[in-house]
Amino acid sequence: MAITSPGIGRAKAAKSPASSFSFWHRYSTELTLGAILIVFFLILSFASPYFFTPSNLANLVKQSAINGIIALGVTAIIITGGIDLSVGAVAGLTGVVTAMLMVGGSGVFVSCIAGLVAAVVIGLVNAVMIYEGGIPPFIATLATMTMVRGLISLITNAMMVTGLQPAFLKFGEADYAGIPSQFWVWIGLAVIMAFLLTRTRLGRNFYAIGASQEVARLSGINLRRTIYAVYGLGALLAGIGGLVLTARVRMAAPTAGEGYELYAIAAAVIGGASLNGAQGSVLGAILGALIMTTITNGGNLLGIDAFTLQIVIGALIAGAVWLDKLRKGGRR
Repeated sequence: MAITSPGIGRAKAAKSPASSFSFWHRYSTELTLGAILIVFFLILSFASPYFFTPSNLANLVKQSAINGIIALGVTAIIITGGIDLSVGAVAGLTGVVTAMLMVGGSGVFVSCIAGLVAAVVIGLVNAVMIYEGGIPPFIATLATMTMVRGLISLITNAMMVTGLQPAFLKFGEADYAGIPSQFWVWIGLAVIMAFLLTRTRLGRNFYAIGASQEVARLSGINLRRTIYAVYGLGALLAGIGGLVLTARVRMAAPTAGEGYELYAIAAAVIGGASLNGAQGSVLGAILGALIMTTITNGGNLLGIDAFTLQIVIGALIAGAVWLDKLRKGGRR
């Protein structure tokens, strides 16, 4: 015992630096983003007396939650090597279907379920076009986005749907433990997605397909089932984001969700998801969404015009993709 104990101690000491390096290498993106977010918070707390007020922080959390929920699904899709430009339109469609049913007399639960079913149907349509039709994801989901936007305008006659039921609206205003309800929905879904991606066969299949569809197929992975699952899941999360958005703004507008697909993709990419596939995490998506919203929120408080903020966000997206290429040795 006296002889082996020091040896064990030396072995542990020898492994410690390697373990620390492994931890940093594995979570370098998330740790860097966390540091950036803290710096943003510190700068804005000094630059604006309104940033750290309870009302502004609550507003920041509410908006981050909507973008962040959608970004969770987009991250899973990007991990498989795909893309989904229709998630913003799907969020808008979910809100419209839910609101119209509620106004028509259906219960809140039935209306919400119907809205989410509509969202999943759109996601499965994307999967059919991509897998069965062989259409590239970018083109397939761009077409879906255009069609869904037209459908929303058609069924609403390009008018807002108001008069939603009080029980639904109450959720949009509720706080639990002093934190907006939207945050708890976001975190709950994030925990589920983190478990799915890291602890289930389906999640591992997402990464395998993103690395190489052919290798995944030869390994026995059912490509059809997995692609249908990921696009259905992405649409479901977009639908939930649409419900949260509708409850927050207290109505369903035909333009609801416009541009949200870009914010969701940006949050995923900034969070470390690689457009080449096989890379991405839930924590990265959360931090990416928080950074995006913090930039917009802080810019508004400082009086920076919206066009300048668009330039900054666009540059941030380009920088994130560039850094991703550098991590991979600059390969095309």
